Amino acid sequence: MTYQRATPDISWLLNSFNSISLDELNNKAEMLSRIDNKYIIRGDRLQQVIAEVADQFDILDIDDCRAFTYDTRYFDDPERSAYYEHHQGLRKGFKVRVRSYADAALCFLEVKVKGTRGMTVKHRLPYDPAQREALSGEAFDFIRSTYSEQYDKPFDYDLKRALDLRYKRITLVAKAGGERMTIDTALQFWSGDKTVKLSSDLFIVETKSALGRGIADLSFRKVHERPTPRCSKYCVGMAALGEVSRWNRFMPTLRKLDLVEGMQMIPTLQQLQAA
Repeated sequence: MTYQRATPDISWLLNSFNSISLDELNNKAEMLSRIDNKYIIRGDRLQQVIAEVADQFDILDIDDCRAFTYDTRYFDDPERSAYYEHHQGLRKGFKVRVRSYADAALCFLEVKVKGTRGMTVKHRLPYDPAQREALSGEAFDFIRSTYSEQYDKPFDYDLKRALDLRYKRITLVAKAGGERMTIDTALQFWSGDKTVKLSSDLFIVETKSALGRGIADLSFRKVHERPTPRCSKYCVGMAALGEVSRWNRFMPTLRKLDLVEGMQMIPTLQQLQAA
């Protein structure tokens, strides 16, 4: 399954804000506790939001670059435990990925676990990008210790490469501080010889603020956009590529991303009986 789409023109987005450096951004938007909201939005609606907030946010600019390439490789076991534990909404789930920040020549191993009240806690370790194909011994030690310390039980998953993801990310920070917004575009998923690219008119936006009701969230409400629950890029990619057999929990997200058409649907028991 392969979708070929043109690289989007996002000059209207990149040129709408004053620039801010990475150090300035970190000083302005350092948040020890925050609530994240994710939105799936089309370009025309996003342009309305950008026009509303342009004078209240700055854009991250590093060496005259404002849209940064993220390359991420996710790891899971043959049973796809990381996926199905998330699909089932288990309180003690995990995600393991190696993320490369191509424009900054940085690479990290990242382990996500669940903290108190269901909040996601991310632990990361600098990583050699040459070892992305398979996790190193040091990586497994870090994963095991992180998981065991969080959940007080051993990590018994045999992790292998499961999914690759690439996209462009734009990062905005409120001039008043305490709030960030990331805008992801040109998303592409692949596993083996299967590839899916999202429409260039679709954006995944994540807002981060103390109470989940920041400047950006209010602007999204004005154009009648609401947060999209269960918007995991890993789970969406695995479902869209047919790497898993159940995805009903993510169906609303798959529909909003125009990924349902072309997916190989697993027939229900009623459909099999009627055939």
